[in-house]
Amino acid sequence: MKDSEQQVSFMIWTGDSPPHVPVKELSTKLVINIIGNMSSTIRNFFPDLQVFPALGNHDYWPQDQLPVTTSEVYNAVADFWKPWLTDEAISTFRKGGFYTQLFESSVSSQPLRIISLNTNLYYSPNSVTVNITDPANQLAWLDGILETSSQKKEKVYIIGHVPVGYLPFARNTTAIREYYNERLVKIFRKYSGVIAGQFFGHTHRDSIMVLLDEEEQPVNSLFVTPAVTPVKNVWQMESNNPGVRLYQYDLLNYSLLDLWQFYLDLRDANKKNESNWKLEYILTKAYGVEDLKPESLYEMVKQLSVPHSRLFEQYYSNFIVSYDKTIVCEGGCKTCQICAIQYLDYSSYTDCIKQEALWR
Repeated sequence: MKDSEQQVSFMIWTGDSPPHVPVKELSTKLVINIIGNMSSTIRNFFPDLQVFPALGNHDYWPQDQLPVTTSEVYNAVADFWKPWLTDEAISTFRKGGFYTQLFESSVSSQPLRIISLNTNLYYSPNSVTVNITDPANQLAWLDGILETSSQKKEKVYIIGHVPVGYLPFARNTTAIREYYNERLVKIFRKYSGVIAGQFFGHTHRDSIMVLLDEEEQPVNSLFVTPAVTPVKNVWQMESNNPGVRLYQYDLLNYSLLDLWQFYLDLRDANKKNESNWKLEYILTKAYGVEDLKPESLYEMVKQLSVPHSRLFEQYYSNFIVSYDKTIVCEGGCKTCQICAIQYLDYSSYTDCIKQEALWR
């Protein structure tokens, strides 16, 4: 990262510090201690860096069951994150695990607002929020914050753990409950002129999404960043190498210009008993696009959609963070990927899936 010679403005941390182990192996106290250790580790390594964190579905005990009101975990984590967040952001966080805060730029007169969502409230395994129309009133809060940002001519980065849209590796499956997904997509379309970028985690894989409006015009760029921990389900052939990334943005209007994806080849690291993090790709160079704006990414998706696309092969290798270049994604696998990239709502996604023959 130092070799990129980019000056770092702030860090986005999309959550999930505790290990992904059976519930009985953890406890509320253990989860709190782990998040505390991770928070202090980040502060020790980056003492002067502004960090904007978000909660993950494993940042609670029992996992996934994040509540709609204040809790022991919310309060403890709020205390850990006080060095990074304002009193107002901390107060909001204690009530529902989400917050908003302005990033003070020394270059731009236009403010950048960070909105950290607790999308775990919408996660399918969360039994606490079943049949709740607006858990913790976060959707109403989000709409209100974005409306105010629109009036004040702010730009906004949305961050969260569980992403919106459809999972690129599971057909007809949204990452969050379908009802909440439809509501969030509607809000993001409404305020797409304000939102300059969206950043999520959760899947441990590397993927992009392009939010289209009702006329199928690209209006927002969304990024799902790979994790530093590999994960693999029993039914999956692939896992992922650890990855971290660096985004480049326009200092005046906060539009996204490029990203550097770094990774650790685990096989090589285990063989040599040492970690050697390397640059995996620079997005504009890897895909031949000008920048990370929605229009550019939408053009890229068209190239990925072409039958037997070599560019798609590269995209899928990046998706699993160069885990295994012999694994190919064809047929139904490619259909799920292509549809998930560009269709985030139920109607357009299902229409895309029905046209499966086009991607083969």
